[in-house]
Amino acid sequence: MVKLRAPAFWSQPSAKIRPLLLSPFAGIVAAITARKQHQQGWTAPVPVLCCGNISVGGAGKTTVVLDLAARLLRRGKKPHILTRGYGGRLRTTTQVNPAQHTAQDVGDEPLLLAQLCPVWVGADRAASARMAVAHGADCLLMDDGFQNPSLYKNLSLLVVDGGVGLGNGYVLPAGPLREQPAQAFARAQATVLIGPDKTEFLARFGHVAPHVMQAELQQSDTVSALQGQRCVAFAGLGRPEKFFEGLKNCNITLAQTVAFPDHYFYKQKDLKRLTDMAVSLQACLVTTPKDAVRLPEYFRQKVLTVGVDMVWQNPAAPEALLNQFLNGSAG
Repeated sequence: MVKLRAPAFWSQPSAKIRPLLLSPFAGIVAAITARKQHQQGWTAPVPVLCCGNISVGGAGKTTVVLDLAARLLRRGKKPHILTRGYGGRLRTTTQVNPAQHTAQDVGDEPLLLAQLCPVWVGADRAASARMAVAHGADCLLMDDGFQNPSLYKNLSLLVVDGGVGLGNGYVLPAGPLREQPAQAFARAQATVLIGPDKTEFLARFGHVAPHVMQAELQQSDTVSALQGQRCVAFAGLGRPEKFFEGLKNCNITLAQTVAFPDHYFYKQKDLKRLTDMAVSLQACLVTTPKDAVRLPEYFRQKVLTVGVDMVWQNPAAPEALLNQFLNGSAG
């Protein structure tokens, strides 16, 4: 799978020339996305909550889905999660089985999600929803799929990474956006801004973004095992620097950091390089749970894993959102 790096001007609101030159193509992309939204999606007999985003790349959707799924489970609900299974080879509707499937089969994020509750992968979200309901789901969470009209969504939540915001604000290929912000916000019922607002998202879009909730990502308790050790941290994420910065903020000594592309499948030469680096620096290896599921089992045993937890600015906000979702007052 070829991984392309995002152009620098996508993250520069002051850049005008290239976006202007690409604006005719951006107009075509925006028009196609807008037209798709007029399609009638299948309405499931149980409520559907979609965690999506406007920009390409990772914004933290999976972390939000994990947080909301855990809250639903504590309420005694039976949530199932629907996802495309990015990076996996399976295309037909399939329930993820962590004991049977690998990241190459279903993608890395579905394997993580399946540790919490049932997960269905497949490009046809409506087909996945039908299977989930047939297998006992009483509510559905979509990890991505905001621009996919095949399934009616009772509540849509847009996730924004405070570190990058909406980039330069332009639609592909002039910028990183999948559709016009105003169009997206009009279909959503809430917005989650994760991390410090470094791009003035609230100033630029706060007047149109619906019900903005703010949250931070906090390193999980397993980070305490790294105290007093030198570490070689590696990650293949949309923004691996977030992982490295999180470790530094916990006063973890990083002897070296190694960034890989998002959803990267590690090769033997990568594992040897990391092992040699750790030995030469007299350091331990540390990575993310999302990366760990892409590692061979023998190598996974050699690596410490540190995940993140959602810390909501207003702890009552996600519970109020779920009340709205379950009581059917959204849509």
